[in-house]
Amino acid sequence: MPKNPNIKSVLIIGSGPIVIGQACEFDYSGSQAARSLREEGIEVILINSNPATIMTDPVTADHVYLKPLEKKYIREILEKHKIDAVLPTMGGQTALNLAIECEKAGIWKKYGVQMIGVDVGAINTTEDRELFRMKMLELGVGVCKGRTAKSFLEGKEIAQEIGFPLVIRPSFTLGGTGGGFVDDPEKFDEALNRGLHASPVHEVLVEQSIFGWKEFELELLRDNVGNVVIICSIENFDPMGVHTGDSITVAPAMTLPDTVYQEMRNLAIKMMHGIGQFAGGCNVQFAVNPDTDEIIAIEINPRVSRSSALASKATGYPIAKIAAKLAIGYNLDELENQITKTTSAFFEPALDYVIVKVPRWNFDKFKGSDTKLGLQMKSVGEAMGIGRNFQEALQKACQSLEIKRNGLGADGKELTDQNVILDKLANPSWDRLFRIYDAFKLGISFKTIQKLTKIDKWFLYQIEELVLLEKEIQKYTVHDIPKDLLRTAKQKGYADRQIAHLVRCLESEVYKKRTELGINRVFKIVDTCAAEFEAKTPYYYSTFEEENESIVTDRKKVVVLGSGPNRIGQGIEFDYSCVHGVLAAKECGYETIMINCNPETVSTDFNIADKLYFEPVFWEHIYDIIQHEKPEGVIVQLGGQTALKIAEKLHRYGIKIIGTNYESLDLAEDRGKFSDLLKENNIPYPKYGVIQDSDQAIELSKELGFPLLVRPSYVLGGQSMKIVINEKELEQHVVNILNDNPENRVLLDHFLDGAIEAEADAICDGEDVYIIGIMEHIEPAGIHSGDSNAVLPPFNLGDFVMTQIKNHTRKIALALNTVGLINIQFAIKNDIVYVIEANPRASRTVPFICKAYKEPYVNYATKVMLGEKKLKDFDFNPYKNGYAIKLPVFSFNKFPNVNKELGPEMKSTGEAIYFIDDLTDDYFMDLYSKRNLYLSR
Repeated sequence: MPKNPNIKSVLIIGSGPIVIGQACEFDYSGSQAARSLREEGIEVILINSNPATIMTDPVTADHVYLKPLEKKYIREILEKHKIDAVLPTMGGQTALNLAIECEKAGIWKKYGVQMIGVDVGAINTTEDRELFRMKMLELGVGVCKGRTAKSFLEGKEIAQEIGFPLVIRPSFTLGGTGGGFVDDPEKFDEALNRGLHASPVHEVLVEQSIFGWKEFELELLRDNVGNVVIICSIENFDPMGVHTGDSITVAPAMTLPDTVYQEMRNLAIKMMHGIGQFAGGCNVQFAVNPDTDEIIAIEINPRVSRSSALASKATGYPIAKIAAKLAIGYNLDELENQITKTTSAFFEPALDYVIVKVPRWNFDKFKGSDTKLGLQMKSVGEAMGIGRNFQEALQKACQSLEIKRNGLGADGKELTDQNVILDKLANPSWDRLFRIYDAFKLGISFKTIQKLTKIDKWFLYQIEELVLLEKEIQKYTVHDIPKDLLRTAKQKGYADRQIAHLVRCLESEVYKKRTELGINRVFKIVDTCAAEFEAKTPYYYSTFEEENESIVTDRKKVVVLGSGPNRIGQGIEFDYSCVHGVLAAKECGYETIMINCNPETVSTDFNIADKLYFEPVFWEHIYDIIQHEKPEGVIVQLGGQTALKIAEKLHRYGIKIIGTNYESLDLAEDRGKFSDLLKENNIPYPKYGVIQDSDQAIELSKELGFPLLVRPSYVLGGQSMKIVINEKELEQHVVNILNDNPENRVLLDHFLDGAIEAEADAICDGEDVYIIGIMEHIEPAGIHSGDSNAVLPPFNLGDFVMTQIKNHTRKIALALNTVGLINIQFAIKNDIVYVIEANPRASRTVPFICKAYKEPYVNYATKVMLGEKKLKDFDFNPYKNGYAIKLPVFSFNKFPNVNKELGPEMKSTGEAIYFIDDLTDDYFMDLYSKRNLYLSR
């Protein structure tokens, strides 16, 4: 059936601010769906309150409403637009819940809006744990023994019936909120209570525990006539007991016998048909008993999921794009494969490579948090590696994490305390993967490791094999290592840096040796069909083989470095900047090359840049791509601190940095040089000093006076920053910083107590400066800018202060020879504007200002960086009406025992935007009244 001619306009509901459990994978899905519908001439209206995303950008939809995801705003939109259909499956749990609320309130019926991509019955069946259980039993699909409890008493009765160990799963929650394993009766009451409170409908499923079983996911698509394709099978490296968002996952499934896979496939199709007859995507999770191969259905999500973003990137099959087309009436055999452009979308992708996703955690931001992994998701992002085998993909994923590791091991950072290692194996936490490696290296038996982790033997053999390979490599030096052994190490994903550690030499010597021996990276294409058909889409990963599939053109090229996995302090706003940078460079006639490893984002969509290299943002990979492509230069100022850290190496290797040069980037990071620059320009700054040990710190504190702000150089999101009020606190914190990073230089600033904080973002072309926005923070100085509620334009800074801010911004931008974007932070006390810091790069607030003022500033800044335009060439026309407030959003509910105090280290996971007409607005008044509430050290 071709598309439904009655659907001329569609409302897409977004997922709101980023929280743990619902991140930018839904921004990717929503953006893709919107583009897919617009290709069909359908008008797309979008509601989402997240300003940091591409999804809420004018390039994505015809009408974007940056409004809170509430019924009243849906009504407001429906009053304004004639909308034929609503697509609620692209915005995670938030969108589904809102769609159901609107359904119950009769809103869709009143305005004649049809729900597409899912039906209400399917949502209710899958979200209500009891309905799901009954439906599965009716379909003959195995489920855990259990029942739903709507009260404390009922929960106790069910527990008695089934017996321990048990699992508690609250209904209608996201990312496993409120769920958990209970091994003994003493802990049951507390867990039951927590679950009942976490569920919005106050009901929980109490069921048998299948802790330690193997876990699998399948991604399905179905059309209107019932055709189903399985896009991808995903296997969790971690067994049941760790939330799938916190599990290392592998695609395709590695340890599944074909007979069990076929049975699982049939069950998934039966389940999808059983819950409703909608056309769209579905994610099904199964557990498999490792001893008997018995299959149990855990859950089914009738929407695009966290895993469908991963599956899309893993296979090159754009699930959200096709799901949107199916929702408006197309059938699978009427659509084309988006990668080959010659075959049909009615096919199941075949992979001739392996994908490994490793989550990225940020426990260091939540002191005192429980770092054990369980049913509640705790990771803030993820990195994905593509390799020809599991080991190569695993090493690449580890290289992508940016946790000061060079891969899995071979960097001298392993633990050797047997008791600590055994505890980590038995109690999964963020570093269990590394501890498995340490256990093998220490000589702990295979049997013990398997018994404690319950991880499938196949995966453990793969890691054991790496440890044995390293022992072999260590017998040689860089001069006499056999060619075959070096090639094997490279094919198993080892970085030159890791091999250098093993053979005791410099990374550059290993690079020189392998190039002399002709062991070079080649680039392979991700083609969905294991090379059976020619792919038209330039989507590459690297490996060490003979044939290279990435053909270099003779066009002028530019590389944009991405921002790697999401984490606190560097989130989706940098991906927004990267995407706009790519689009602007395309407009200037450049061939654009994107390097990034984050599967959740729009920048790693295969039709954004002219060429996508899905590779770690890690020096060795970047250098080899640059050697291959020979671009005009590299843009580093759009990918946050990740890309900026590569600038020094690029500079050293003589590779052109496009925009602000390395010397200026370094000067801004080096507090001493930067303060000299401020002094020369008569710009006030807090008294400061640089120290390298605790004795120097105590001496300096006498000169500067307490309170002091203590911070390491070159950090992101205020990492390890702290306000100290006496010598004891100062010494403790300095010792901690230098233990973590002995090379670092620590800065002490006199902290301006009670100051107002403000920041400015600007574009500079080396001659002129245009300030795109000045924001005033509602909270006082001392709370990280990313955690502050900030108002654009400022709400109570007088003309005298505003003039100082503008003058300082212009002077600093020019003194730093900025070409492109710059963000400057200020503290204002007694009407004097002090400069706290300057970042000559895209900042967290740029997307917010672009959305509030309806201007494509990143596009302009990129054209300035490329030297294609000067500021005078642009017609700036910001839409200024009332005020926009940036609201930070926190995920403290995932860390119940952590206090909610805020300080100089950033803790928010996302943000929302809220517009007000004037300062008498109740919402603003309430925020302002609480401005001092959470300030701590």
